Amino acid sequence: MTNTITQEERVTGAIMGAFIGDALALGPHWYYDLAELRRDYGEWITDYTDPKPGRYHSDRKAGQLSQAGIILTLMLESLVEHGGYHEADFCRRMDGELFPFLDGTPMNGPGGYTSQSIREAWRRRVEQKLPWGQTGGHADDTEAIERTLALAVRYAFRPTELATIVANNTRLTQTDDTVISMTVAYAAVLGMLVQGHALDKTLSGKLMRLVKTGKLPFHAVTFGDFQPPNPGDPDPPRAGRFASPDALLTPSYMAEAAADANIRIEPAWKVSIVYGMPCAIYHQLPAAYYLAARFQNDFESAVLHAVNGGGQNQARAILTGALVGAQAGFSAIPKRFLDGLEDLDKLEQLATALASQVNDDKEAIKN
Repeated sequence: MTNTITQEERVTGAIMGAFIGDALALGPHWYYDLAELRRDYGEWITDYTDPKPGRYHSDRKAGQLSQAGIILTLMLESLVEHGGYHEADFCRRMDGELFPFLDGTPMNGPGGYTSQSIREAWRRRVEQKLPWGQTGGHADDTEAIERTLALAVRYAFRPTELATIVANNTRLTQTDDTVISMTVAYAAVLGMLVQGHALDKTLSGKLMRLVKTGKLPFHAVTFGDFQPPNPGDPDPPRAGRFASPDALLTPSYMAEAAADANIRIEPAWKVSIVYGMPCAIYHQLPAAYYLAARFQNDFESAVLHAVNGGGQNQARAILTGALVGAQAGFSAIPKRFLDGLEDLDKLEQLATALASQVNDDKEAIKN
């Protein structure tokens, strides 16, 4: 474990990294035709940009957040006010500060676009008047990760609570078991990076040890080196557990690929072509893990390659920004990304307040 970067740096780096990734992709969001992307924004996007008329987020301006960033802000405000996750308060904020401004259509709402899972939750909650807990749908995107990453940071030193809380919050909008397990896995990875572990080939082994000791609720029967169980070994209880720990193994495979001189994705933005440009979580996570491992000390390169890859580059940049921010620390974020971000003072204050909570939690565990 590396300890040269302070705890506060990792926490604020992760949170601000996510916000910056969101805002950087606001203009060039969802270009699946890369020639069109280059025509509109040039060969290499280096900073915040205005969305083009008629495209996603067209009512927004450079440096502003999308709806993903707005919801992440709501999550952070709730965490800071209550000192931890308070589901009823988070749901109250969604009911009062987001849902009244939606109408169930995609190209509407705060941030200029509303994702499928939020639209489905709005319909169940507002139109059908169902209680929270019966609001989740089957969208397979990374929408829940984009807000629960704050929970991952907050509970970085409490992996069991992290997994439970992230899974519970995810179910408010997404109910597919595979999506939930991959969301929890990302949160567990981010928690480890906040602790100071590296995104390298050893990280998945560390996560698997948490599975074996019951601290992460994934089902596994093999030994740590993937040797088969002994004859007669009982099957671990499945109740309440994710079907497989494979989502915890992806990060280290991506890290190995990034470190292997015989495996090159050049330029790195083409990771979007290798793993796929679409929104689905199984396209997004491998690309984010690869970029975060390849550029673990270079925040600028990581997020710009995420953005310049096209497709669902906003999710890719949010996820990558949080992972690299946690590794490189807040001071590694270029000043122009901070200066150009709208409401910087407010967002930085939320990140700093969360860092204080995480530090207090870490000290309480030690004592």
